[in-house]
Amino acid sequence: MNTNERIPLYQQIQDYIRHGIASEKLKPGDRIPTEKELMDQFHVSKITVANALTGLANEKLIARVPGKGSFVAEEGDLSQNRLHAEAPSKRRESVLTRGLIGVIMPTIHDYFAIRLVEGIEEALSSEGYRCMIMLTSGQLEKEKEAIKELKALGADGLLIFPVDEENYNEEILGMKMSDFPFVLIDRYLPGIETHFIAADGRKGARLAVEHLWELGHRDIAICSDSPLQTVTVQERIEGYVEALKDKGALINPAHMITDFNPLSVLKDAEAHPLYRYIRNRMVTAYISLNGRLGVQIYQMAKQAGLRVPEDVSIVSFDDPTSIVEEFSIFTHVKQFERDMGLRAANKLLEVLGHDGAGKGYSKMLIEPELVVRQTSGIVPAT
Repeated sequence: MNTNERIPLYQQIQDYIRHGIASEKLKPGDRIPTEKELMDQFHVSKITVANALTGLANEKLIARVPGKGSFVAEEGDLSQNRLHAEAPSKRRESVLTRGLIGVIMPTIHDYFAIRLVEGIEEALSSEGYRCMIMLTSGQLEKEKEAIKELKALGADGLLIFPVDEENYNEEILGMKMSDFPFVLIDRYLPGIETHFIAADGRKGARLAVEHLWELGHRDIAICSDSPLQTVTVQERIEGYVEALKDKGALINPAHMITDFNPLSVLKDAEAHPLYRYIRNRMVTAYISLNGRLGVQIYQMAKQAGLRVPEDVSIVSFDDPTSIVEEFSIFTHVKQFERDMGLRAANKLLEVLGHDGAGKGYSKMLIEPELVVRQTSGIVPAT
């Protein structure tokens, strides 16, 4: 087995550049390969390359210049990091099991959560940390208990996918006040500075609207089965409204369908308000704010005798149907959840390495992409 297969791809890119610096093939001020060149050379996504370069920039080995590229740091900065550049493999070999990182999630029932955890585990294991996952079932009290328990077990830091709640978790506020290291994933607490990473929800909703608009759809609904109007839901709805306004469309509040309970089983669908909405063909396209709901809309449409995408189109946030991308049927907003987990864990490791969580906070937004598959098509003829 090739040794490189055991090394995360972003680290392979970093080691390649470090070796170039150490061997003086790349000298201070030299431009390093472009993102496109690194993507082609290592057969990776743009987000993986960006993650690798961000890590090198944080180490001050390179300087990133917007619009121009990335360059080897000047000699003053570089000399402080020469040891890191000279022996990346020795650094990895010397890493011992350092401690425990807690990961707190509502559930891991969908592929979004699974991919997120995979990214977290990759980053932590490469640096010798153990990972303990605790699930909250979306309940604030369980989230509080999980934080207390992990801290009592001696966790060095926490990665938290917060529960959707109107009230802040005072345990999170307490960690902020005491500078206990933690990073929030996907959701943040409005008005409270913390380390936070998520996909750009506004941009994702805009991509979905623009795609459906190009296919001729003018009556487009956006749907959420979240019991609360969380920050994540609000930002995506704002992106939806902004995109329609840019098209000169009138905003129909009836097409923002958020005030309903999640469907528990499909046999109850005909009594569900969303089913009646679909059956009566109130719109020609739906944007679902999570993959599970996207599947339910698809099932309700079929139950109502509608074909997807001939009669109705669906775009979901996240790919709900397959962990192997080629086998997905859903047009979806891809949020790079594996890389989100990777970057969240790396940010926490960076905080741990700098001895303190409160010395400046970072809000990282990942650029989503629209993946067009089989659930979106041209608007049906009237």
